[in-house]
Amino acid sequence: NIYSFGNFLRKYRLDEIPQLLNVLAGDMHIAGPRAEWKKYTLDYERVIPHYNLRHTVRPGITGWAQVNGRDELSIEEKVQYDEEYLRRASISFDIYIIWLTIIKVIKKDGISH
Repeated sequence: NIYSFGNFLRKYRLDEIPQLLNVLAGDMHIAGPRAEWKKYTLDYERVIPHYNLRHTVRPGITGWAQVNGRDELSIEEKVQYDEEYLRRASISFDIYIIWLTIIKVIKKDGISH
């Protein structure tokens, strides 16, 4: 059943593997603010202060908002985490985020998108 296969990929975050190609191509980083749908971005930029700052770095497969929250985070809360990520941006902070992501995946704790 195709839905079972899709659920398996999603459960273990294997559906994120194709994004590694974007990392290898230089379009994304492993850690950074998650990319947002273009159709929402224009609206968010109009109503959320500093939303556009998250576009000053390449998007990431995982990010500070993803390891600190789940899907119930509002876009405003995600943007606050993205702003904190921008203030703390460093290789060691990215490694820490990647480490937390691995722990969450192993625990099957989920990562928000």
